[in-house]
Formats: sequence, structure tokens, C-alpha cells
Amino acid sequence: MATVITAAEAAVLIEDGATVALSGFGLACVNEETLISVEQRFLEHGAPRNLTVVHSSAVGDRRTRGMSHWGHEGLIKRWIGGIAIASPALAKLIQDDKCEAYNLPQGVITQLYREIAAKRPGVVTKVGTGTFVDPRVEGARMSACSVEDYVQVVELAGEEWMFYPSFPIDVGLIRGTVADEHGNLTLSKEGLKMEVLPIAQAAHNSGGIVIAQVESLAKAGSLDPNDIRVPGVLVDYIVVSEPANHFQTENTHYNPSYSGQVRTPLSGVVSIPLTERKVIARRCAMEMTPGTVLNLGVGIPADVGSIVAEEGASSDVVMTTESGAIGGVPAGLKDFGHAYNPEALVEMHSQFDFYDGGGLDLCVLGLAQTDQHGNVNVSKFGGRVAGAGGFINISQAAKTLVFAGTFTAGGLDVEIVEGALQVRTEGRARKFLDHVEQITFSGQYAAGTGQRVLYVTERAVFVLSDGSMTLIEIAPGVDLQTQVLDLMDFAPTISPDLALMPAGIFRETWGELAAHIHSPRPALAPALTGRP
Repeated sequence: MATVITAAEAAVLIEDGATVALSGFGLACVNEETLISVEQRFLEHGAPRNLTVVHSSAVGDRRTRGMSHWGHEGLIKRWIGGIAIASPALAKLIQDDKCEAYNLPQGVITQLYREIAAKRPGVVTKVGTGTFVDPRVEGARMSACSVEDYVQVVELAGEEWMFYPSFPIDVGLIRGTVADEHGNLTLSKEGLKMEVLPIAQAAHNSGGIVIAQVESLAKAGSLDPNDIRVPGVLVDYIVVSEPANHFQTENTHYNPSYSGQVRTPLSGVVSIPLTERKVIARRCAMEMTPGTVLNLGVGIPADVGSIVAEEGASSDVVMTTESGAIGGVPAGLKDFGHAYNPEALVEMHSQFDFYDGGGLDLCVLGLAQTDQHGNVNVSKFGGRVAGAGGFINISQAAKTLVFAGTFTAGGLDVEIVEGALQVRTEGRARKFLDHVEQITFSGQYAAGTGQRVLYVTERAVFVLSDGSMTLIEIAPGVDLQTQVLDLMDFAPTISPDLALMPAGIFRETWGELAAHIHSPRPALAPALTGRP
């Protein structure tokens, strides 16, 4: 039977040097009460110290919540995670080389909990090959003091694989909605189901403890067993939260359409204004076909969901999030990972099983930097650590991959005139470089697998062909030489069939997406797609 304790009492249970695993995506399923109390104890008493902290995704609100509570020198010795940027204090700790930092793919971490729980040796996967995670590149190390080898290359049945070894978990910090007196845990009002069960199993089977945060308590036997996501035999302690510390997302306290209690009219989803972002999102949406199963990343890629809803094409495709939502319309940045009116909510590790095996027909991800080989960086810029999150899993496995972003960054100002684009002020920073600062996506690996890869900006569209960048479209109103080629550090191949981007996506009202989705498409030539 689980014991109900205060958050302050929970903090005392975490010993110096412990390995702590946390569930969380933004503030979804985050045990915020315990994070706060551990910080208070450390600041007042200097304990606990030298923790190894493991979490698969972003844990924070990009300000002061989540892992930012633990962004203190001495509290954390080692970070093994998917994303740091959602917790500025943690990201600064890594940037200042005040803790070891290993950025593993989000999906791998969620799957690793199951291997730990079952006492198997670890995760064997192709995910990470050729990227900064590969030990032949950077070995996932994100700070100078990081010297351990957390990733290995192994050969099985004549093939090369990435191996991520298991390690014991001392403390699991998870969250649910209601717990009964036996510790049985529901997630009924959580907008994501996450990896709370594997974390609890991993900590329990490692001989550790599990501390769960909930909104309220229920009498034993009063909960429907079909609603139980974590059985009480795995939960040692329960902390009942204050409402202010139980946000459903990093921005929203509770939206019932995220967790399935109601279905909201999609007309209530605000359409985005006509800017370069909307142009890019519209062009990305043109890669969809009937029944496409897709994933949308954060930022401009998430706007593709708004375009689909605005164009009345939601029933033509199936949008998913790596955090476990299937169907519905993905929410924007501050609620990222959630979806309005999802048809199903699966656990995150199961979603990545589906993704890794090739379940995605299409994904749209962010474009921060790319180079002549088609490599993409979204994870580290100079000393600033962002983290890859699910980017590596998703980008390696989707059948068609689209990177979406503006052509330049930092002060870019464009005007969209009826059917054309005019650049008023160019961005200060180039994105098309000789070499990216870090390889989050490997163009070489993609070329070897025959993956179709596009790079979509507001003024130009490229495709990865034979391992190099080929320009296939340019925006109406844009000068090829001065506004595209002169702003690249390398000379791309220019397709002999160079076309104009559709004029319709540069107009206030488009209304052509649904028809385009259902229109017959000519087969792309192998020389253009890079397919064998």
C-alpha cells in the first residue's frame, strides 16, 4: 500500500548520488511538487547532491518550472536527457560545463526504461547512426566534462547497430490524476500518457522507489481497473499536489479536449496569419496524400496542423505526436505534444515503436541549419544546448521527410503580395552552411536508405539527391541569384526542371489543399529523390 506524504518528505527520500528518472513533456506528467521541494532542500541544506537525472523529453515551461528547479551546480552531476532548452537553468548548467550531459534520442530513452525494468542489456537500434549520438561522431556528449561512453556500435547478424546499455534507476518521479489508497494511478485528465508505467517498473525492479504526484485521492476499490495506468504495487509514495503545480501542458492548466473529456469544434482553432510561416506550412502540407500518417515537429512544422484544419482537410490525413496522440489536430508551441480531439492516446514508448518501425508516411521537422550534404542541426549552437528530443527517431524512420524553416534567420522581414514574395530585409544569419555545427540528422545515412528528403523555405525548396542538395522550386518574385544562391555557403545542384512554388500558397485565401491531397501525383524520378 502506498504512503501519502508531503512533497518535503518526498525530497528527503532522494539520496546523494541517486539516479532519478522523471516522466514529462513540457509540464505534462511532471512531478512538479517533488521537483520544487528538492530544490528547496538543496538550497537550504545542500542535499541531495550529485544526482544523475534521466528524462526523455522537455521537462519545463521554458522559464522557471520543471527541470529549471534543479539547475544548480552540485545538485546534478550528470544529465541524460532528450531536451534541455525547456529548462533554461538546466541548459545554462550544461553550457557552463557544470555537469556531465548526454543527449540521447527521446524514443530511445522511453524504450530504455522497459529494458531496465526487464533487466535486459539495453536498446539495440539503428536510431542515432551517423548523428552526433554515434560514438564515432560525438557519442551524445554535450559538455566538455562528459567523458563516459553511453552509446556503443555493435554488429549483429552482419549489420551495424547502435547499442544503448541499461542502468539501474533509484527513484522514479511520475504523475497521474487520481490515486486510490493502494496507490493505483489513473491518468484520466492528463493530456498525454507518457512513459509513467515503464519508469515505475524500472525503478521498482531496480530496487528503487516510485513517488507519484496526483490531483486527488480515492477510496481503495472505487476506481475502474480499466482506467488504471500504473498499478499500486509499483507506487511507494503519493504526493497530493496544489492546483498551481499540476498544469496539463506548459501553458494550459486543463483543456478537456486534450485529454478526451470533450471534443472542441475545430472552428475554434485559431488560423494563423499570412506570413512566411504560413507559406512554408502550406508548401509542406502539399506533400500529403489521402490517408497520410504524419508527425509534426515544434515551431513552423506545428503550423501545418493549423493549415490542415483551416483547409478542411483534417479527415484526409492522420496527424500524430511523438508523445502519443493519434488523430485530431496538434496544438501549437505552448501546448506542443498535445492534440485537440485526439482519436487515441497511447503511451510514448509505444508511439516510438510505431515510428521507429516505419509507421510514419511523412514528418515535418524544423530547419535551423543545413549543409551541402543535407545534414541538419537543431540540437546545439555554439555552446548553447537545445537537445534533439524525438528529432533523431522521427527523422530517420519517416518515409518522406520535410525540413521546414525560413531561408535566413534573425531579422528576416518579407512582404507577401498577391501570389508572390518580396524580401524587404534579409535575415542576419545564414542557414545553408558548408558544415552544420552538430549533426542531428545525417544526410549520408538518409541517402543510403533511399529516404525522400525535402527542405522547404519561404522562397526555395530543395531535395536531397545522391547525397547533395538540389534546388527544385523557387518562390514567385524572388531572384534566384541574389536572394537564394548568393546567400548559401555552397552551390547547390539546380534541377533542369526548376519550377515556381505554387502562387496560391502566397495568397490570403488558398482553399486548394484538399483537392491537392486527392490529386494524382507523377512518380518522382530516382535521380531527384535519391532513391535507388
